[in-house]
Amino acid sequence: MISKGVDELRSVMPARPPIGRDNGGGIQALDRAFLILDIIADAGGEAKLTEISAIAGLNVSTCHHLISTLYNWGYVARGVDSKTYVLGPRILHLSAACLRQVDLPRRAQHYVDRLNDQTRETIQLSIMQDTSLVNVLRREARQPVRVDGGLGGKLNAAHATATGKAILAWLPPIELSRIIAHQGLPGFTPNTITDFDELTEELRLTRRRGFAIDREEFHSGVVCVGAAIRDHAGAVVGSIGVAMPLFRASAEYLDQVKEQLIAAVDELSIELGAPGAILCGTKKVTSE
Repeated sequence: MISKGVDELRSVMPARPPIGRDNGGGIQALDRAFLILDIIADAGGEAKLTEISAIAGLNVSTCHHLISTLYNWGYVARGVDSKTYVLGPRILHLSAACLRQVDLPRRAQHYVDRLNDQTRETIQLSIMQDTSLVNVLRREARQPVRVDGGLGGKLNAAHATATGKAILAWLPPIELSRIIAHQGLPGFTPNTITDFDELTEELRLTRRRGFAIDREEFHSGVVCVGAAIRDHAGAVVGSIGVAMPLFRASAEYLDQVKEQLIAAVDELSIELGAPGAILCGTKKVTSE
């Protein structure tokens, strides 16, 4: 399943600039460092210093200094016999981040469709792109009365939506502060949380419950529940939300929707390699 994501990445990947080109205002050391990473990758992920220097057109000493810097950052590591260099763990970190952007909507589509079939409500998949909350997949409700749970152009609505709060709840405090400093806490309805301390407490409750809830905080008359999706490292990579009109959001109905939602995000997280101990299903699911 991963191979398709890699192919999609390659289809949008820019071609490598010609070796020895005029940098045109670029930084030569960075140009050479990226070239070294490409050479190791082209060699199958492992190459000797002399091979890298020959292909790059660099003397061995210069090449070694550049590789040492990449090694210190974790982008290059020593091979098993210490006579070669391989791509390091930081490369895997970057590639995982890229694959999340390309591959997550495809991997999540089955679960979004299933929730749409089960609940007949509006379902959406959201991710954080830097400081902005973005909906990347959406299925409209199949009920006579539908709601608009979408973000539209409101990228600064993470604090006011269930999908956004499901992600924000698990971010490091410094990252949460950075997002709020950049996007602010604008009010969309009288119920929107616009105080940082109040938001912090709401996110604490979200972690304890294992799901987030938005009670008319983004759209009047709309209730949404959301839960976080995790990857193999346990990191939150996105969230899925179920939006419904307020008149359908009884305690009993919400419990039913939460159970179906959490089952879906847990199964998706397991498919992405998440450790079972940190899944939403390990938490008690109750009405507020």
